[in-house]
Amino acid sequence: MQYGPAVRRRKLGTELRDLRTRAGLTSIEAARLVGWHQSKVSRIETGSSGVKPADVRRLLDAYDVRDPELRELLLVLAGGEDGGGGRQNWWHAYRGVLPPTYRDFISLESQASGMRTLETSVVPGLLQTPEYARAVTLAAVGGLPEDKLDTLVEVRIARQDVLHGDPPLELNALLDEAVLRREVGGPEVMARQLRQLWEAAALPQVRLQVLPFTSGAHVGVTGPFVIFSFSNTTDLDVVVLDHLTSSLYLERKEDLQAYVEAFNALQIHALSPEESLDYIAGIAAGA
Repeated sequence: MQYGPAVRRRKLGTELRDLRTRAGLTSIEAARLVGWHQSKVSRIETGSSGVKPADVRRLLDAYDVRDPELRELLLVLAGGEDGGGGRQNWWHAYRGVLPPTYRDFISLESQASGMRTLETSVVPGLLQTPEYARAVTLAAVGGLPEDKLDTLVEVRIARQDVLHGDPPLELNALLDEAVLRREVGGPEVMARQLRQLWEAAALPQVRLQVLPFTSGAHVGVTGPFVIFSFSNTTDLDVVVLDHLTSSLYLERKEDLQAYVEAFNALQIHALSPEESLDYIAGIAAGA
């Protein structure tokens, strides 16, 4: 049985391997400490096998890992603990509706300390109004029964709780001007969405910048992407690229570095957060 989507298994395995190494243990010695065969430790570390939260606790105890935040994060990656908040695994209730890659995305989003996102077509999901989310979902997945459409919109809005957690997710969003100009759901829906963007940008945990058309061609024209960051360890950071029917997760350090550098370069070309607020307000006013 697999105890979590592939990307979480790989991330968890990588971190457990690094913790074992830091503890000065070989995989054979670690297996002996917890009473397993060495092959089980190897399968967990390569992500080829799922792992129960109880087994993660045994390994963390064997490696003398006492950092409560790191332990909690790794347990959630294993599909277990909810951190005491009761909401970390809320998306499991939608298992029959959400594809595995989307559940995986929500899982990473719920545990990340920071999220950098470049959007070139639509408003980021964490900043969408319900009406806007409904219009986007209809466009992306046409022909859905009304109840499934309602459920997907409900999930989209429920995800936004991460911006108001303790601590909240720090969202750093770059929006191409096309995101603001594209009339999704009609003029009234778009007007409300622009107002919500303006209000969200005033939150201390949200940094929003606009890439105006006048900035010309930039690396972002190749498509949107998301970078998840984790406060405990950069080994868990990951880039997510969305496609029509699936998502691609980039975990290699060189890939992460390339996308972080691209995001940083785009920030330089973008309007400042203050200028971006004025720009959004101008578009909302019909300027």
